[in-house]
Amino acid sequence: MSVEMAYRALTVAAMIVLVALSIACLARCIRGPRISDRVLAVNMVGTLTIIMVSGFVVALGEGYLADIALVYAMISFLAVVVLSKVYTGIYRERKHEEARLAGRQEEASKP
Repeated sequence: MSVEMAYRALTVAAMIVLVALSIACLARCIRGPRISDRVLAVNMVGTLTIIMVSGFVVALGEGYLADIALVYAMISFLAVVVLSKVYTGIYRERKHEEARLAGRQEEASKP
């Protein structure tokens, strides 16, 4: 019985560590100085959630949770792809606007 209790304690400790890491990544997602930091933090939160659900599969012995983890992996992947696409569009729009403003300033400075 002591091996089983040690296994259960290790599982609980691992889940606590994963929750702490998720909270840290969520803080980075909110505070991140750049958008790329936020996208990376969202990806990391998704990965940690998948790991936690997989840990529940092992701890509880419920096989249907593995299906939930796979579905969540696909949703998380699509979310990161969409966020990256939006970020790329914002970046290109900002660069285009800067180039346009630089062109106007050059025209205004010519005599």
